[in-house]
Amino acid sequence: QVQLVESGGGLVEAGGSLRLSCAASGRTFANGAMGWFRQAPGKEREFVSTTRWNSGSVYDGYLADSVKGRFTISRDRAKNTVTLQMNRLKPEDTAVYYCAADLTSPESQVLFTTSGYEYWGQGTQVTVSS
Repeated sequence: QVQLVESGGGLVEAGGSLRLSCAASGRTFANGAMGWFRQAPGKEREFVSTTRWNSGSVYDGYLADSVKGRFTISRDRAKNTVTLQMNRLKPEDTAVYYCAADLTSPESQVLFTTSGYEYWGQGTQVTVSS
């Protein structure tokens, strides 16, 4: 059974930092995609950042425009984990953050959408106070 377990959420003041981690078990996602989405109250789940295995034996990383320059994503192939370092947090970053993974490397047209990922974590709350 596949499990994605997130950790690292919490409450932080605007301008602060948090580090989210996601550990996968049950399957290896080494050649697939692992990333993060978030959902604020009353809003749809939206893409934040992801990594995708490419034919050059490295992971390509992608960030939503709203977090570029502030968030960094990293991947540990051996440990089956993905980490999101969030700096200079803003109140509008407040949301439940979900780890997402897929055994494949989704095509670009679905890479940034929820439909590109088969497996999801339970979510971790991030709250940024102003």
